[in-house]
Amino acid sequence: MISIIIPVLNEADGIEALLTHLLEHSDANNITVTEIILVDGGSTDGTMDIVSNFVTSSDSEQLEELYREANKDVLDTKFQKRNFTQTDELDNAVKDSETTPKAFAIESVNQPKIILINSSKGRAKQMNRGAMHAKGAILYFLHADSFPPKHFDQLIINEVNKGNQAGCFRLQFDSNHWWLQLASWFTQFSWRVSRGGDQSQFITRTLFDTIGGYNENYTIYEDNILINELYTRKEFVVINKKLKTSARMYRKHGVWKVQYYFFTIHLKKWFGASADDLLAYYNKNVC
Repeated sequence: MISIIIPVLNEADGIEALLTHLLEHSDANNITVTEIILVDGGSTDGTMDIVSNFVTSSDSEQLEELYREANKDVLDTKFQKRNFTQTDELDNAVKDSETTPKAFAIESVNQPKIILINSSKGRAKQMNRGAMHAKGAILYFLHADSFPPKHFDQLIINEVNKGNQAGCFRLQFDSNHWWLQLASWFTQFSWRVSRGGDQSQFITRTLFDTIGGYNENYTIYEDNILINELYTRKEFVVINKKLKTSARMYRKHGVWKVQYYFFTIHLKKWFGASADDLLAYYNKNVC
């Protein structure tokens, strides 16, 4: 029912923890999450090697070779150390095996598929590409450094069953800084000003397609463009459970600088700044 879509770019430090978290914190029966789709925008830090330990499907020829190599030990065990003398015989056996070693160790009958696909760089482009491949009736867009609460999938389905077609979780930063704690507390309310992409975004496939997906003209601020559209349509609900997200940008640049930069970006957009203007400001001050 739910397709989780995660745009990634050089997330080697945390992607394994996120995937493990999703598998362990989804519904105990693992019947609500159809697939977890990771959309890579050109990682160069080893992210793809880590993800290959989880992945069960990919559109990358390079990764397919990795899967074949990674699966040899699993296949040897699974087929009682049978010798594969033909290349096509090994290929067929790999296809028959639905897991790589990491996934094999945590495999369950109803384990969601984990898929890696490639995309041009840009979160809007990556998320739209993930949506194109998704099979779920509900799309759940998640940043690579955000960890949703236990049974997040069932919480989302409960809201959709109530007629709420889109929404997010409230936020908690992994920081004790008083301002970030206060900002987190305000995210429990439905005010537009308290919204952001770090809180994740669930949306029905029907509504997502009706809106037209993420606006790919925006390299930054793409989450807010979609959220604005949802608020205009009065299609947004906040699930009062905490999603924990990384405060790494605040630690890197300083809390007050980042808050100032983000406030300025919002203000610029309010006064009509173009997508290119917002990106130029972001690249100059935040990257």
